[in-house]
Amino acid sequence: MSGHEGNEGLPAQSVMYSQLQPWSHAGAPPCMEPISGETVPPRLAASYATTQRHPWRPKMAFEMIEVKHMPEQPVTNQMTQPCFVPQGMKTEGMIFPNLVTGFERNPQHAARAALYTRYTNNEWHSNNLSIYGESNTNRNMSERMRNDAVRLMRETDETASMGQRDAGRRLGERITDLTFWRNELNAELEKLISEMSDINDLQRQCSKAMLDLEIPLHIAQECLFHREGRQGMELVHDIVEKALLLEINHLRNSRDRLNGLQEKIAKQAIDCRGAQHLLEIDVTQKEATMGIDSMCHRLNNYSRGITYFGGIEKYDPTVSTQDSWALASSEHVKRSQAERAKLSQLRSDAQNVVNAVASSVWDFWNNTNNALDRRAQEMAGAKSRVQMHLQKVQQELFDMEKHLFLLQKAIQDKSNPLKVAQTRLEARSHREGMELCKDTAHERLVVEVQDLQGTVDVLHHKLQEAEATHQSLLKSRCMLEEDLRNKVNALFIDREKCMSLRRSFPITNLIKY
Repeated sequence: MSGHEGNEGLPAQSVMYSQLQPWSHAGAPPCMEPISGETVPPRLAASYATTQRHPWRPKMAFEMIEVKHMPEQPVTNQMTQPCFVPQGMKTEGMIFPNLVTGFERNPQHAARAALYTRYTNNEWHSNNLSIYGESNTNRNMSERMRNDAVRLMRETDETASMGQRDAGRRLGERITDLTFWRNELNAELEKLISEMSDINDLQRQCSKAMLDLEIPLHIAQECLFHREGRQGMELVHDIVEKALLLEINHLRNSRDRLNGLQEKIAKQAIDCRGAQHLLEIDVTQKEATMGIDSMCHRLNNYSRGITYFGGIEKYDPTVSTQDSWALASSEHVKRSQAERAKLSQLRSDAQNVVNAVASSVWDFWNNTNNALDRRAQEMAGAKSRVQMHLQKVQQELFDMEKHLFLLQKAIQDKSNPLKVAQTRLEARSHREGMELCKDTAHERLVVEVQDLQGTVDVLHHKLQEAEATHQSLLKSRCMLEEDLRNKVNALFIDREKCMSLRRSFPITNLIKY
């Protein structure tokens, strides 16, 4: 077999081993596949090796052999068959007899062939040694796997016990934290409920104080409302408006402040009830959580009701962390403390505002009246100056309209010269042949047309500027006329409407509480 001549020098054992299938590699089922560690070692093929090469002996695997012709080997006539003689042999080819039927044809050769088809003693010993080695290897591997399994079982038992103990300890710590925050929330809830008992009396006192300041505050607001009737630029934040705003601020330091305080008290009552509601909900949730955590803390491996919940560890229903949980309870307590502090501050503010009204109402009333007088005088002077500027703008409009007429007349005067020059150019374009000459007359006509067009463009530009200026003057006249109307209207509001309301002080007795 010439295809295997390259392996002639290799031992039969190595060649045979390269062709054998490692049947001892049969793995475990998928559910029992090893995660780590050595695989099952392959069986060695030493038991199939032989020191003699017999091409007619059956093999369990392929073997690299070399067949040589035996041209000079003496054979007997009984071992040959004339019809199968290869070409080039001196004698006829050899036929290997069958071990079963060949005994009848040639008993001598059949016995010889039967002897050669049995294993040798060396092969038998080698096979035994291979079996013993494989047995030792498998037993060692089994013992090592059993030891690893025992160690793994101990480690897992210890890990489970430690994890359960640590979870129980953490649950105990959690129950301690819950107890602490529940006591804190209960204490703060009791303080908040006791502070909320005086809110109704405080609201009644503020309502009584607001009714006594309704008339002066109404007059000040009426003046401010009338001044909102001013138009255009007369809606200026002048000294009168500042004085009115200061007066309203000080009147509202008795009315607005009291109204604001009353609204704050009502809002504070809502906020206090909101804080109380949060505290109650937090206490209720913490008590329910304490029941759940206490039950979880008492559970053990022998408790009733424990069961599997597949995939529960992958489901995360949490909405907060331990820090945010403690921060939320702390925020509830801080909010309740802040609301109680605001309530105490409102109680003192209500008394201070009512006492501060008496000394400020009269002063700001006089300051507003003086500001109205000064503003009326200033507005009268501005009205005179606007009338003077309006007269000057009217005169300038009259002069600009005459100037526009002159510019239009100048543009119309350039129309006929431009027509003459363009007509000359058009007539000269009808010359024939070489007479279409670019002479000095043609050049002068072109320059004349360009000059006339440039002059017309400049005059048109000036006319546009003059028209824009005329429009600006018209706009200025409209603005001055509108401003004059606004000033007359503002002067009427300040002198007639506001001062008529403020001639007499509406309060004879100052408010004292």
